[in-house]
Amino acid sequence: MEVNLTEPPKLINEGLVICRPTQPSHPFGIFYGENPLDYTFPLVLLEISIVIFITHILRFLLKPLKQPRIVSEIIGGIIIGPSVLGRNKEFATYVFPDHGTYVLKNVGVMGFMYFLFLSGVKMDLTTIKKSGKKDWYIAFFGVLIPIITTGSIALVFRKSMEKELAKGSSIWGVSSSLGITAFPVLYTIIQELNLLSSEIGRMALSTAVISDVIGINGVVAFEAAKQGEGKGIAALWYMVSFVVVLASIIGGVRQAMLWIVRSTPEGKPVEQFYVIAILLGVLVVGFVSDMCGLAIANGPLWLGLAVPDGPPLGATLVERSETIIMEVLMPFSFAFVGMYTDVSSMSGLWSSLKPLLFIALAGYFTKFVATLAVSRFFHMPLRDSLTLSLIMSERGHVELLLYIHWMDLKMITKPYFTMMVLLTTAIPAVATPLISMIYDPTRPYMVNTRRNIQHNPPNTGIHIVACIHDQESVAGFINLLEVSNPTVSSPFSVYALRLVELVGRATSLFIDHENQEQAFQHTSFNSIHNALRLFQESKGEVVKIHSFTSVSPKRSMYQDICELALDKKASLIILPFHKELGRTEMVRQGVQSVNSNVLAHAPCSVGVLVDKGPSRQASHHHFVVLFLGGGDAREALAYADRMAGNPDVSLTVIRFLSQNNEGDLEMEKKLDDGLVTWFWVKNEGNSQVVYREVVVKNGEETVAAIQAMNDDHYDLWIVGRKHGINPLLIQGLSNWSDNIDELGVIGDYVASMDLDSTASVLVVQQQVLRGQERDSAGCFLLRRFSS
Repeated sequence: MEVNLTEPPKLINEGLVICRPTQPSHPFGIFYGENPLDYTFPLVLLEISIVIFITHILRFLLKPLKQPRIVSEIIGGIIIGPSVLGRNKEFATYVFPDHGTYVLKNVGVMGFMYFLFLSGVKMDLTTIKKSGKKDWYIAFFGVLIPIITTGSIALVFRKSMEKELAKGSSIWGVSSSLGITAFPVLYTIIQELNLLSSEIGRMALSTAVISDVIGINGVVAFEAAKQGEGKGIAALWYMVSFVVVLASIIGGVRQAMLWIVRSTPEGKPVEQFYVIAILLGVLVVGFVSDMCGLAIANGPLWLGLAVPDGPPLGATLVERSETIIMEVLMPFSFAFVGMYTDVSSMSGLWSSLKPLLFIALAGYFTKFVATLAVSRFFHMPLRDSLTLSLIMSERGHVELLLYIHWMDLKMITKPYFTMMVLLTTAIPAVATPLISMIYDPTRPYMVNTRRNIQHNPPNTGIHIVACIHDQESVAGFINLLEVSNPTVSSPFSVYALRLVELVGRATSLFIDHENQEQAFQHTSFNSIHNALRLFQESKGEVVKIHSFTSVSPKRSMYQDICELALDKKASLIILPFHKELGRTEMVRQGVQSVNSNVLAHAPCSVGVLVDKGPSRQASHHHFVVLFLGGGDAREALAYADRMAGNPDVSLTVIRFLSQNNEGDLEMEKKLDDGLVTWFWVKNEGNSQVVYREVVVKNGEETVAAIQAMNDDHYDLWIVGRKHGINPLLIQGLSNWSDNIDELGVIGDYVASMDLDSTASVLVVQQQVLRGQERDSAGCFLLRRFSS
């Protein structure tokens, strides 16, 4: 067969031109004697499987070591590359041949493009306006000091550096990359650490946005300088292209995005056509950027920034594309990095690698020190300053893409690239576990002062945080507050916190609607706000409602709830049950984990309300307290005691006792006796309060007693969650409880269909004090209730 080669003879003589017969994409099958790996499509499928499998195995193995996802993905790419599996010639030839790696690398570049696009969608540039002086100083000095330090060191080592790396433009490119903290990198790690709603997480993201804005100027200057090395006019054309493309995105594409948002009906998703068009636009803008010499990744990032973050457009784009990008495309990106990474190539080149190594280490160290120094200057606690410094030192996706770009510009060769990739892996591998050890976002919530209903001084106001996920939970909260007997001498300050899941943006929001001008558009917000306002107007001076909105991930939503309760010195947090029970059962997705985290970390008492709707139309209400002993039961009785003051409420208290006091904890029993005696003496003359005692031997008899007293006239069951209960009273019941973690054993039973009750349920947990056993101040309590 005659072949006509058009490549230069020099490349042919050196064996750099490879001839392959063209083959169809799909084989007939192995039964025809064909090797499926000789065909492109089966080969790509195998590569996809290997890359994703190895990455997920590593993620599973490294997770107990607190390693972030980026570490396992980079190591997975290195394992696939010439450093590990690629050293086997048969593996490299059959699984990753030259025509296979071509596809792999191109898909990997697409993965980086879409990753940066999504990062741009989630980034909120308006945080720059809201950032305080502290954020600006940390960002400015955190970028400036590393750039000056690394630039100075590079000038000292300039004579011993490679020719391309020693150029002024290359030194500036390396120094600026070491000074910048990339927002896409920080967001993924902060999200993994569950710090998006924490003060440190918000500050880090705000600082990163400012740092990126500063850094973009440095990158533009670097690119222009590189373009102008051959011809000075090329730098000018680069700047012209930069301005034209950026102006087109801001002036044209951004306006089109805003039109899409305006034309989408409130509460409805964006049309599929627009979503596909925008995702296709990522490839188009990448092509235009590469054609104009702007670096292929810049265009997708700018396009992402042009998309209005949050619902409806930003949220829809993230929801429909994030999984395929992060779980399928990005493993190709790290495999692409791994193909360039060859640890053996560094052998014997220490003298050449040493200058860049010193520059990189100096950049990381000065970044850490500069952030720490400025944070301490603004009187941040040492623990918080160290945490912020470690976060701002993180490296990841953006740095890897920069190193690939340096390879394309021939600034560095494979040994240098390998060293920088290893350093980029080491930084998060060390910093992220240290962050987990140093910083606990829940630490401030466990306070030493008592904040509960039982110990709230008489004739003083009560502060309550009411958490609202949807319109359906509003009516139950209002009914509960209505019967809780707020009075002029003991008014309620209710902090109504509307909880919205964070989707399509990176920065969580916490909005005080009384003190912030920031508008928040959400489908159900106005109706919820109007219902609360009307309730407040009907109650006059005895109830004051303050509206807040939290937009955060479900994983960290509890932090905003606990922070608000801590700041407002609340005595009680009221949570909706994760299921809406009634005629139909509806599960609120993610609410159970939110409730569990609040119960575990709340700085005050917590009530979980299982609202079954109005069981009957009546002006008079009948409530029953199931008192099984312990701190939670005492808190439930104290709250019911407030309700007993309402003339429209009848209250029945049932105390469960074990036969012959078997299984009782002595201290808990004394505290229970003291509170019950105080309650009975106080309400002895109240004909609407009934107190009874029931003696049982085990959990079966407890359930039988509850079933016997079940009455259609009950409107609300009030029970303690679990702490301090005599285990004999619930013996044998925990095995079949579905929601024991959220409601406790008895709360779960009375809320379940097994009891066949239409009454709502309030499950109460008393505040847990830090560093003290529950109710350790027992002597004080006994003195109070016996007086």
